[in-house]
Amino acid sequence: MSFNKKKDTLLGQIPDDWEIFSVQELVDMDILEKPMDGNHGSLHPVNKDFVNNGIPFIMASDIKNGKIDYSSCKFLSEETSKKLKKGFAVEGDVLLTHKATIGRTAIVKNILTQYIMLTPQVTYYRVKNLRELDNKFLKYYFDWDNFQNLLHSWSNSGSTRAYIGITAQRKLPILLPKIKDQKFIVNILSTLDEKIETNNQINEKLEEMAQALFKHWFVDFEFPNENGEPYKSSGGEMVESELGMIPKGWNVVTLEKIAELIMGLSPKSSTYNEDGIGLPLLNGAADFDKNNLRPSRFTSDPKRVSKKEDWLLCIRGTIGNLTFSDGDYALGRGVAAIRAKESMYREIIYFNLQKSIKELISLASGSVISGLSKQDINNLKIITPDKKILTVFHNLIHKIQQEQIDLKSQNKVLSKIRDILLPKLMSGEIRVPLDNETLVEQS
Repeated sequence: MSFNKKKDTLLGQIPDDWEIFSVQELVDMDILEKPMDGNHGSLHPVNKDFVNNGIPFIMASDIKNGKIDYSSCKFLSEETSKKLKKGFAVEGDVLLTHKATIGRTAIVKNILTQYIMLTPQVTYYRVKNLRELDNKFLKYYFDWDNFQNLLHSWSNSGSTRAYIGITAQRKLPILLPKIKDQKFIVNILSTLDEKIETNNQINEKLEEMAQALFKHWFVDFEFPNENGEPYKSSGGEMVESELGMIPKGWNVVTLEKIAELIMGLSPKSSTYNEDGIGLPLLNGAADFDKNNLRPSRFTSDPKRVSKKEDWLLCIRGTIGNLTFSDGDYALGRGVAAIRAKESMYREIIYFNLQKSIKELISLASGSVISGLSKQDINNLKIITPDKKILTVFHNLIHKIQQEQIDLKSQNKVLSKIRDILLPKLMSGEIRVPLDNETLVEQS
Protein backbone atom coordinates (compact mmCIF):
# COMPACT_ATOMS: atom_id res chain seq x y z
CA MET A 1 0.00 0.00 0.00
CA SER A 2 1.38 3.40 -0.98
CA PHE A 3 1.99 5.72 1.95
CA ASN A 4 0.51 8.60 -0.05
CA LYS A 5 -2.57 6.80 -1.34
CA LYS A 6 -5.86 8.53 -0.47
CA LYS A 7 -9.52 7.59 -0.43
CA ASP A 8 -12.66 9.71 -0.66
CA THR A 9 -14.97 9.83 2.38
CA LEU A 10 -17.77 12.02 3.68
CA LEU A 11 -15.03 13.89 5.60
CA GLY A 12 -13.02 14.49 2.43
CA GLN A 13 -9.88 12.68 1.36
CA ILE A 14 -7.99 10.74 4.03
CA PRO A 15 -5.10 8.24 3.91
CA ASP A 16 -6.09 4.85 2.55
CA ASP A 17 -4.96 3.05 5.73
CA TRP A 18 -7.09 5.20 8.05
CA GLU A 19 -10.60 4.13 9.03
CA ILE A 20 -13.88 5.89 9.74
CA PHE A 21 -16.44 4.38 12.10
CA SER A 22 -19.72 5.69 13.44
CA VAL A 23 -19.97 6.51 17.13
CA GLN A 24 -22.25 3.49 17.58
CA GLU A 25 -19.73 1.20 15.89
CA LEU A 26 -17.02 2.39 18.28
CA VAL A 27 -19.40 1.72 21.18
CA ASP A 28 -20.02 -1.80 19.85
CA MET A 29 -16.24 -2.29 19.50
CA ASP A 30 -15.74 -1.30 23.18
CA ILE A 31 -13.62 1.69 22.14
CA LEU A 32 -16.15 4.28 23.35
CA GLU A 33 -18.72 4.14 26.11
CA LYS A 34 -22.23 5.24 25.17
CA PRO A 35 -22.19 9.04 24.86
CA MET A 36 -24.40 10.81 27.36
CA ASP A 37 -25.79 14.31 27.81
CA GLY A 38 -27.48 15.91 30.84
CA ASN A 39 -30.88 15.36 32.41
CA HIS A 40 -33.96 16.43 30.45
CA GLY A 41 -37.46 17.43 31.49
CA SER A 42 -38.50 17.18 35.12
CA LEU A 43 -35.07 15.88 36.15
CA HIS A 44 -33.31 19.00 34.92
CA PRO A 45 -32.15 21.11 37.91
CA VAL A 46 -34.06 24.34 38.55
CA ASN A 47 -32.98 27.60 40.20
CA LYS A 48 -33.67 26.46 43.76
CA ASP A 49 -31.27 23.53 43.26
CA PHE A 50 -28.23 25.72 42.70
CA VAL A 51 -25.77 26.53 45.49
CA ASN A 52 -22.71 28.77 45.85
CA ASN A 53 -20.19 25.92 45.73
CA GLY A 54 -20.25 22.23 45.01
CA ILE A 55 -20.46 20.14 41.85
CA PRO A 56 -19.96 22.30 38.71
CA PHE A 57 -23.04 22.32 36.45
CA ILE A 58 -21.74 22.91 32.94
CA MET A 59 -23.79 24.52 30.19
CA ALA A 60 -22.77 25.08 26.57
CA SER A 61 -21.98 28.71 27.41
CA ASP A 62 -19.39 27.52 29.97
CA ILE A 63 -17.31 25.90 27.23
CA LYS A 64 -15.13 28.52 25.58
CA ASN A 65 -12.11 28.31 23.30
CA GLY A 66 -11.52 24.63 23.90
CA LYS A 67 -11.78 24.76 27.69
CA ILE A 68 -14.35 24.67 30.48
CA ASP A 69 -14.73 28.10 32.07
CA TYR A 70 -15.73 27.55 35.70
CA SER A 71 -15.71 31.26 36.56
CA SER A 72 -19.43 31.80 35.92
CA CYS A 73 -20.88 28.28 36.00
CA LYS A 74 -23.60 27.18 38.42
CA PHE A 75 -23.14 24.57 41.14
CA LEU A 76 -25.17 21.73 42.62
CA SER A 77 -24.80 20.15 46.02
CA GLU A 78 -23.48 16.58 45.98
CA GLU A 79 -26.79 15.44 47.47
CA THR A 80 -28.79 17.02 44.62
CA SER A 81 -26.43 15.72 41.95
CA LYS A 82 -26.76 12.13 43.18
CA LYS A 83 -30.53 12.31 42.56
CA LEU A 84 -29.87 12.82 38.84
CA LYS A 85 -29.71 9.88 36.45
CA LYS A 86 -27.04 10.89 33.94
CA GLY A 87 -24.68 13.63 32.78
CA PHE A 88 -21.84 12.73 35.17
CA ALA A 89 -18.66 13.69 33.31
CA VAL A 90 -15.27 12.69 34.74
CA GLU A 91 -11.57 13.40 34.11
CA GLY A 92 -10.60 12.67 30.52
CA ASP A 93 -14.09 12.91 29.02
CA VAL A 94 -14.36 14.87 25.78
CA LEU A 95 -17.27 17.34 25.79
CA LEU A 96 -19.22 18.40 22.70
CA THR A 97 -22.04 20.96 22.69
CA HIS A 98 -24.99 19.92 20.54
CA LYS A 99 -27.92 22.28 21.12
CA ALA A 100 -28.24 25.93 19.97
CA THR A 101 -24.52 26.47 20.51
CA ILE A 102 -23.19 23.66 18.34
CA GLY A 103 -19.68 22.25 18.20
CA ARG A 104 -17.82 23.67 21.18
CA THR A 105 -15.36 21.20 22.69
CA ALA A 106 -13.31 20.65 25.84
CA ILE A 107 -11.64 17.89 27.83
CA VAL A 108 -12.56 17.48 31.50
CA LYS A 109 -9.35 17.88 33.49
CA ASN A 110 -7.97 19.21 36.77
CA ILE A 111 -11.36 19.07 38.48
CA LEU A 112 -11.58 19.32 42.26
CA THR A 113 -14.66 17.10 42.52
CA GLN A 114 -15.23 13.46 41.61
CA TYR A 115 -17.29 14.51 38.58
CA ILE A 116 -19.02 17.48 36.97
CA MET A 117 -22.65 17.63 35.82
CA LEU A 118 -23.76 18.44 32.28
CA THR A 119 -26.88 20.10 30.91
CA PRO A 120 -28.81 18.56 28.00
CA GLN A 121 -26.85 20.95 25.74
CA VAL A 122 -23.59 19.05 26.28
CA THR A 123 -22.57 15.45 25.54
CA TYR A 124 -19.61 13.62 27.03
CA TYR A 125 -17.59 11.12 25.00
CA ARG A 126 -15.68 8.69 27.20
CA VAL A 127 -12.89 6.65 25.63
CA LYS A 128 -12.95 3.08 26.89
CA ASN A 129 -9.91 1.74 25.01
CA LEU A 130 -7.05 4.24 24.94
CA ARG A 131 -4.91 1.78 22.95
CA GLU A 132 -7.24 2.36 19.99
CA LEU A 133 -8.42 5.96 20.47
CA ASP A 134 -6.62 8.84 22.18
CA ASN A 135 -9.08 11.18 23.93
CA LYS A 136 -6.99 14.23 23.01
CA PHE A 137 -7.05 13.14 19.38
CA LEU A 138 -10.85 12.84 19.60
CA LYS A 139 -11.07 16.41 20.89
CA TYR A 140 -8.89 17.73 18.06
CA TYR A 141 -10.93 15.72 15.57
CA PHE A 142 -14.11 17.37 16.87
CA ASP A 143 -12.36 20.74 16.30
CA TRP A 144 -11.55 19.92 12.67
CA ASP A 145 -13.52 22.08 10.22
CA ASN A 146 -14.55 19.05 8.16
CA PHE A 147 -16.23 17.50 11.21
CA GLN A 148 -17.64 20.84 12.38
CA ASN A 149 -19.20 21.48 8.96
CA LEU A 150 -20.76 18.02 8.97
CA LEU A 151 -22.02 18.48 12.54
CA HIS A 152 -23.67 21.79 11.70
CA SER A 153 -25.27 20.46 8.52
CA TRP A 154 -26.75 17.49 10.40
CA SER A 155 -27.94 19.63 13.31
CA ASN A 156 -29.79 22.10 11.09
CA SER A 157 -31.67 19.57 9.02
CA GLY A 158 -35.42 19.66 9.59
CA SER A 159 -35.25 21.98 12.60
CA THR A 160 -35.68 25.69 13.17
CA ARG A 161 -33.22 25.53 16.08
CA ALA A 162 -29.81 23.90 15.79
CA TYR A 163 -29.87 20.57 17.65
CA ILE A 164 -28.40 17.11 17.25
CA GLY A 165 -29.61 14.65 19.87
CA ILE A 166 -27.89 11.58 21.26
CA THR A 167 -29.60 9.23 18.78
CA ALA A 168 -28.34 11.26 15.83
CA GLN A 169 -24.90 11.64 17.43
CA ARG A 170 -24.49 7.86 17.41
CA LYS A 171 -24.40 8.07 13.61
CA LEU A 172 -21.63 10.67 13.55
CA PRO A 173 -18.43 9.57 11.78
CA ILE A 174 -15.26 9.28 13.86
CA LEU A 175 -11.89 9.26 12.13
CA LEU A 176 -9.67 6.46 13.45
CA PRO A 177 -6.06 6.52 12.26
CA LYS A 178 -3.52 4.09 13.67
CA ILE A 179 -2.75 4.98 17.29
CA LYS A 180 0.80 5.96 16.26
CA ASP A 181 -0.66 8.55 13.88
CA GLN A 182 -3.04 9.79 16.57
CA LYS A 183 -0.17 10.27 19.03
CA PHE A 184 1.85 12.13 16.38
CA ILE A 185 -1.05 14.52 15.73
CA VAL A 186 -1.72 15.05 19.44
CA ASN A 187 1.96 15.67 20.19
CA ILE A 188 2.21 18.48 17.63
CA LEU A 189 -1.07 20.21 18.48
CA SER A 190 -0.87 19.79 22.25
CA THR A 191 2.68 21.19 22.30
CA LEU A 192 1.33 24.39 20.78
CA ASP A 193 -1.68 24.45 23.13
CA GLU A 194 0.51 23.86 26.18
CA LYS A 195 2.76 26.78 25.22
CA ILE A 196 -0.33 28.99 24.80
CA GLU A 197 -1.59 27.89 28.22
CA THR A 198 1.83 28.54 29.81
CA ASN A 199 1.83 32.06 28.36
CA ASN A 200 -1.68 32.63 29.72
CA GLN A 201 -0.56 31.54 33.19
CA ILE A 202 2.45 33.88 33.05
CA ASN A 203 0.12 36.69 32.04
CA GLU A 204 -2.13 35.97 35.02
CA LYS A 205 0.88 36.16 37.37
CA LEU A 206 1.98 39.45 35.80
CA GLU A 207 -1.56 40.80 36.25
CA GLU A 208 -1.51 39.81 39.93
CA MET A 209 1.82 41.63 40.38
CA ALA A 210 0.49 44.79 38.72
CA GLN A 211 -2.75 44.70 40.73
CA ALA A 212 -0.81 44.26 43.98
CA LEU A 213 1.39 47.25 43.19
CA PHE A 214 -1.65 49.40 42.37
CA LYS A 215 -3.31 48.47 45.66
CA HIS A 216 -0.13 49.18 47.63
CA TRP A 217 0.30 52.63 46.08
CA PHE A 218 -3.23 53.85 45.35
CA VAL A 219 -5.43 52.10 47.92
CA ASP A 220 -3.10 51.63 50.89
CA PHE A 221 -1.14 54.79 49.92
CA GLU A 222 2.18 53.11 50.67
CA PHE A 223 3.99 54.44 47.60
CA PRO A 224 7.63 55.42 48.31
CA ASN A 225 8.08 58.90 49.76
CA GLU A 226 11.11 61.12 49.02
CA ASN A 227 13.21 58.89 51.31
CA GLY A 228 12.04 55.67 49.66
CA GLU A 229 9.87 54.76 52.68
CA PRO A 230 6.17 53.75 52.53
CA TYR A 231 4.23 57.05 52.57
CA LYS A 232 1.26 56.48 54.88
CA SER A 233 2.88 54.25 57.50
CA SER A 234 5.85 56.65 57.65
CA GLY A 235 3.59 59.51 58.71
CA GLY A 236 2.78 60.96 55.30
CA GLU A 237 0.19 63.75 55.55
CA MET A 238 -3.36 62.79 54.54
CA VAL A 239 -6.19 65.20 53.67
CA GLU A 240 -9.96 64.88 53.37
CA SER A 241 -11.54 64.34 49.92
CA GLU A 242 -14.91 63.27 48.53
CA LEU A 243 -13.49 59.73 48.35
CA GLY A 244 -12.10 59.78 51.88
CA MET A 245 -8.59 60.52 53.10
CA ILE A 246 -5.94 60.84 50.37
CA PRO A 247 -2.27 61.95 50.38
CA LYS A 248 -1.66 65.69 50.41
CA GLY A 249 -1.17 67.03 46.89
CA TRP A 250 -3.32 64.32 45.29
CA ASN A 251 -6.66 65.07 43.61
CA VAL A 252 -10.00 63.48 42.78
CA VAL A 253 -11.06 63.92 39.14
CA THR A 254 -13.70 62.43 36.86
CA LEU A 255 -12.63 60.04 34.12
CA GLU A 256 -13.50 62.55 31.39
CA LYS A 257 -10.76 64.89 32.69
CA ILE A 258 -8.01 62.39 31.87
CA ALA A 259 -9.53 60.20 29.14
CA GLU A 260 -11.51 60.34 25.92
CA LEU A 261 -14.48 57.96 25.77
CA ILE A 262 -15.51 56.42 22.44
CA MET A 263 -18.92 54.72 22.64
CA GLY A 264 -19.44 51.93 20.12
CA LEU A 265 -21.92 52.19 17.26
CA SER A 266 -22.90 49.04 15.40
CA PRO A 267 -22.36 48.96 11.63
CA LYS A 268 -25.08 47.59 9.35
CA SER A 269 -25.20 43.80 9.47
CA SER A 270 -24.87 43.72 5.68
CA THR A 271 -21.23 44.82 6.14
CA TYR A 272 -20.38 41.83 8.38
CA ASN A 273 -18.09 39.16 6.95
CA GLU A 274 -15.75 36.36 7.98
CA ASP A 275 -13.29 36.98 5.13
CA GLY A 276 -11.09 39.54 6.85
CA ILE A 277 -12.55 42.47 4.91
CA GLY A 278 -12.33 45.71 6.90
CA LEU A 279 -11.75 45.69 10.66
CA PRO A 280 -12.39 42.96 13.25
CA LEU A 281 -15.70 43.74 14.99
CA LEU A 282 -16.23 43.81 18.76
CA ASN A 283 -19.95 43.74 19.54
CA GLY A 284 -19.89 42.65 23.17
CA ALA A 285 -18.92 40.03 25.75
CA ALA A 286 -18.99 37.17 23.22
CA ASP A 287 -15.91 38.71 21.60
CA PHE A 288 -13.97 38.78 24.88
CA ASP A 289 -12.25 35.81 26.52
CA LYS A 290 -11.18 37.15 29.89
CA ASN A 291 -8.27 39.43 28.96
CA ASN A 292 -8.12 38.31 25.34
CA LEU A 293 -10.03 39.58 22.32
CA ARG A 294 -11.60 36.94 20.06
CA PRO A 295 -13.72 38.70 17.42
CA SER A 296 -15.50 36.27 15.10
CA ARG A 297 -16.49 38.74 12.37
CA PHE A 298 -15.26 41.72 10.41
CA THR A 299 -17.07 44.79 9.11
CA SER A 300 -16.25 46.64 5.91
CA ASP A 301 -17.89 49.83 7.23
CA PRO A 302 -16.78 50.54 10.83
CA LYS A 303 -18.54 53.45 12.54
CA ARG A 304 -16.42 53.79 15.70
CA VAL A 305 -12.85 52.52 15.98
CA SER A 306 -10.47 51.74 18.84
CA LYS A 307 -6.75 52.37 18.54
CA LYS A 308 -3.75 50.53 19.92
CA GLU A 309 -3.33 51.11 23.68
CA ASP A 310 -6.99 52.02 24.25
CA TRP A 311 -8.85 50.20 27.01
CA LEU A 312 -11.89 48.26 25.79
CA LEU A 313 -14.90 47.87 28.09
CA CYS A 314 -18.11 45.84 27.63
CA ILE A 315 -20.98 48.23 28.36
CA ARG A 316 -24.11 46.21 27.54
CA GLY A 317 -25.42 42.80 28.56
CA THR A 318 -22.45 41.26 30.38
CA ILE A 319 -20.95 44.44 31.82
CA GLY A 320 -17.35 44.85 32.87
CA ASN A 321 -15.09 42.80 30.59
CA LEU A 322 -12.03 45.01 30.29
CA THR A 323 -8.90 44.53 28.23
CA PHE A 324 -6.20 46.20 26.20
CA SER A 325 -6.60 47.04 22.51
CA ASP A 326 -3.65 45.66 20.54
CA GLY A 327 -4.71 47.37 17.31
CA ASP A 328 -7.63 48.87 15.40
CA TYR A 329 -11.07 47.34 16.05
CA ALA A 330 -14.56 48.31 14.95
CA LEU A 331 -16.70 48.97 18.03
CA GLY A 332 -20.30 47.77 18.15
CA ARG A 333 -22.70 49.34 20.62
CA GLY A 334 -21.85 46.81 23.32
CA VAL A 335 -18.26 48.05 23.64
CA ALA A 336 -16.58 51.36 24.48
CA ALA A 337 -12.96 52.45 24.13
CA ILE A 338 -11.25 54.59 26.78
CA ARG A 339 -8.23 56.53 25.50
CA ALA A 340 -5.86 58.28 27.93
CA LYS A 341 -5.33 61.95 27.10
CA GLU A 342 -1.74 61.55 28.33
CA SER A 343 0.09 58.20 28.31
CA MET A 344 1.03 58.48 32.00
CA TYR A 345 -2.67 58.10 32.92
CA ARG A 346 -3.17 54.81 31.03
CA GLU A 347 -2.45 52.48 33.92
CA ILE A 348 -4.42 54.25 36.64
CA ILE A 349 -7.39 54.45 34.25
CA TYR A 350 -7.25 50.67 33.84
CA PHE A 351 -6.91 49.82 37.52
CA ASN A 352 -9.62 52.28 38.57
CA LEU A 353 -11.99 50.80 36.00
CA GLN A 354 -11.18 47.33 37.38
CA LYS A 355 -11.79 48.55 40.93
CA SER A 356 -15.11 50.10 39.92
CA ILE A 357 -16.61 47.16 38.00
CA LYS A 358 -19.22 46.42 40.70
CA GLU A 359 -20.23 50.08 40.80
CA LEU A 360 -20.55 50.14 37.01
CA ILE A 361 -22.61 46.94 36.98
CA SER A 362 -24.93 48.48 39.58
CA LEU A 363 -25.37 51.59 37.42
CA ALA A 364 -26.10 49.44 34.38
CA SER A 365 -28.70 47.28 36.13
CA GLY A 366 -30.56 50.42 37.18
CA SER A 367 -31.14 51.51 33.58
CA VAL A 368 -34.16 50.59 31.44
CA ILE A 369 -31.91 48.61 29.10
CA SER A 370 -29.04 46.91 30.93
CA GLY A 371 -26.10 49.00 29.83
CA LEU A 372 -23.77 51.84 30.72
CA SER A 373 -24.28 55.36 29.39
CA LYS A 374 -21.52 57.74 28.38
CA GLN A 375 -22.32 59.80 31.46
CA ASP A 376 -22.05 56.75 33.76
CA ILE A 377 -18.49 56.12 32.60
CA ASN A 378 -17.32 59.71 32.26
CA ASN A 379 -18.46 60.54 35.82
CA LEU A 380 -16.36 57.78 37.38
CA LYS A 381 -14.25 59.31 40.18
CA ILE A 382 -10.49 58.67 40.10
CA ILE A 383 -7.78 59.56 42.62
CA THR A 384 -4.75 61.01 40.82
CA PRO A 385 -1.32 61.52 42.40
CA ASP A 386 1.23 64.19 41.67
CA LYS A 387 3.00 63.91 38.30
CA LYS A 388 6.22 62.50 39.80
CA ILE A 389 4.52 59.51 41.45
CA LEU A 390 2.28 59.04 38.41
CA THR A 391 5.28 58.89 36.06
CA VAL A 392 7.15 56.36 38.22
CA PHE A 393 4.05 54.14 38.45
CA HIS A 394 3.44 54.43 34.70
CA ASN A 395 7.01 53.36 33.91
CA LEU A 396 6.86 50.36 36.27
CA ILE A 397 3.49 49.05 35.12
CA HIS A 398 4.08 49.80 31.45
CA LYS A 399 6.97 47.29 31.44
CA ILE A 400 4.74 44.61 32.95
CA GLN A 401 1.89 45.30 30.56
CA GLN A 402 4.26 45.33 27.58
CA GLU A 403 5.40 41.83 28.55
CA GLN A 404 1.73 40.78 28.70
CA ILE A 405 1.14 42.25 25.25
CA ASP A 406 4.17 40.39 23.85
CA LEU A 407 2.89 37.09 25.28
CA LYS A 408 -0.56 37.70 23.79
CA SER A 409 1.03 38.42 20.41
CA GLN A 410 3.03 35.20 20.69
CA ASN A 411 -0.18 33.31 21.46
CA LYS A 412 -1.85 34.73 18.35
CA VAL A 413 1.00 33.37 16.23
CA LEU A 414 0.90 29.98 17.99
CA SER A 415 -2.88 29.77 17.56
CA LYS A 416 -2.56 30.57 13.87
CA ILE A 417 0.09 27.87 13.41
CA ARG A 418 -2.13 25.36 15.24
CA ASP A 419 -5.16 26.28 13.13
CA ILE A 420 -3.13 25.84 9.93
CA LEU A 421 -1.68 22.49 11.04
CA LEU A 422 -4.88 20.91 12.39
CA PRO A 423 -6.64 20.30 9.03
CA LYS A 424 -3.38 19.17 7.41
CA LEU A 425 -2.81 16.64 10.17
CA MET A 426 -6.41 15.43 10.26
CA SER A 427 -6.54 14.90 6.49
CA GLY A 428 -3.21 13.07 6.49
CA GLU A 429 -1.52 15.74 4.37
CA ILE A 430 1.13 15.81 7.12
CA ARG A 431 1.87 12.34 8.51
CA VAL A 432 4.10 10.61 11.02
CA PRO A 433 7.47 9.70 9.43
CA LEU A 434 7.66 6.07 8.35
CA ASP A 435 9.94 3.82 10.34
CA ASN A 436 12.67 1.84 8.56
CA GLU A 437 10.74 -1.42 8.64
CA THR A 438 7.77 0.12 6.84
CA LEU A 439 10.08 1.68 4.25
CA VAL A 440 11.66 -1.72 3.55
CA GLU A 441 8.21 -3.33 3.16
CA GLN A 442 7.17 -0.69 0.62
CA SER A 443 10.41 -0.87 -1.41
